Amino acid sequence: MTIALLLALMLIDTTLAVGAIRFVGEAFISIGVFLALAVLLAAYAQATGADGLIAHAFSGRERSGVAIAAAVGALSPFCSCGVIPLIAAMLGMGVPLAAVMAFWLASPLMDPSMFVLTAGVAGTEFAMAKLAAAVGVGALGGYATLWITRRNGFSNPLREGVATAGCGTGKVRQVTAVHWAFWQDRERVTRFLRSTRQTGLFLGKWLALAFTLEYMMLTWIPAESIQHLLGQDNLLAIPVAILVGIPAYLNGYAAVGLIGGLLQAGMSPPAGLAFLIAGGVTSIPAAMAVAALVRWPVFVWYLVLAVLGALASAVAYHLYLLM
Repeated sequence: MTIALLLALMLIDTTLAVGAIRFVGEAFISIGVFLALAVLLAAYAQATGADGLIAHAFSGRERSGVAIAAAVGALSPFCSCGVIPLIAAMLGMGVPLAAVMAFWLASPLMDPSMFVLTAGVAGTEFAMAKLAAAVGVGALGGYATLWITRRNGFSNPLREGVATAGCGTGKVRQVTAVHWAFWQDRERVTRFLRSTRQTGLFLGKWLALAFTLEYMMLTWIPAESIQHLLGQDNLLAIPVAILVGIPAYLNGYAAVGLIGGLLQAGMSPPAGLAFLIAGGVTSIPAAMAVAALVRWPVFVWYLVLAVLGALASAVAYHLYLLM
């Protein structure tokens, strides 16, 4: 599909196609270390049998695991697309979906450098509100998911062929003997190479499509149009901000600059927060990567949590400002 898009861009404008290829290449370079580490970590854990240990670490302590995952996610340096390889590795290792969902929702919303940038552009109070929202949305999604999984929902979240070559990954795996020096066993080496190839190709294919779509949206949807739509102070600012933020992809740092201009133009801070939360989690390129990774019920649940989290965060911030 990515090749088809690039060929279509080539027919429309050669310069546009070249720009898309360059953008995709630079995007892969920017997350290349994280992508490689995540793929190799997943393959190593599977080849050694350590995936059972990792999953077992969350067994029986899912409640605290959700809170920890939400807090760690809000401080991790991953964007909404860059977190996909790590999520695939975690689910492939059998980490419970509730903790993974908490990390997944919180991770693209905040990191230390983004906090500093947000504070400089929109003020420390707004940056603190976004940090609280990142942790809160992650925790909300994690505990809501925990409630469902304890009632036998989402028992097998990953699509076939992801991370574990088709094995179910929704349940905590049984702990077996771990062979850390897997290279001494020919069968385990084969398992490592097979997992690396399958996971790397799968994630690379879908991330390439996501980055291509990101380039097209950045090229064809001017920031000025978003500012015109959201820069008006009205009663529907928060829901409109969420609806616009879902499809309008901007990376976290570019979105901060846009929100800074919107706030100066009269946009309400809660609406700005809603835009950042909804856009950071459910932008079209990131959502496509998520849809490629998990089964449809989990994907739909992910979108519902993102929208509800953005709405709840904005309303809570609005009530705080009224105090």
